Amino acid sequence: MANMMQMMAKAQKFKSKMEELQGRVRAEIVDGSVQNGLITCKMTGNFALKEIKIGDSLVKVEDKDMLEDLIVAAVNNARENAEQLMQSETQKLMAEMGLPAEMAGLL
Repeated sequence: MANMMQMMAKAQKFKSKMEELQGRVRAEIVDGSVQNGLITCKMTGNFALKEIKIGDSLVKVEDKDMLEDLIVAAVNNARENAEQLMQSETQKLMAEMGLPAEMAGLL
């Protein structure tokens, strides 16, 4: 019984720390890029797109379809980086608190 109580206390502490972690990650800016930096973007850890930069060589009417595809790819790359950041930080926090990885889905 005491072991269960300790686990529940840890889970509550984890939840609190996880909320703090989510706030920090949401404030972070992650970068995405494609084609060796031809298009880059910046996104918050909360998935809000902040900036897109397009290489001068792409700004031609005949390249419109490619430009649109590359923008989508850059945004998706930044989103994936933000998701990886959240996952990595969550795993670190759980390890620091001695919680099993399986508990992440319960909180």
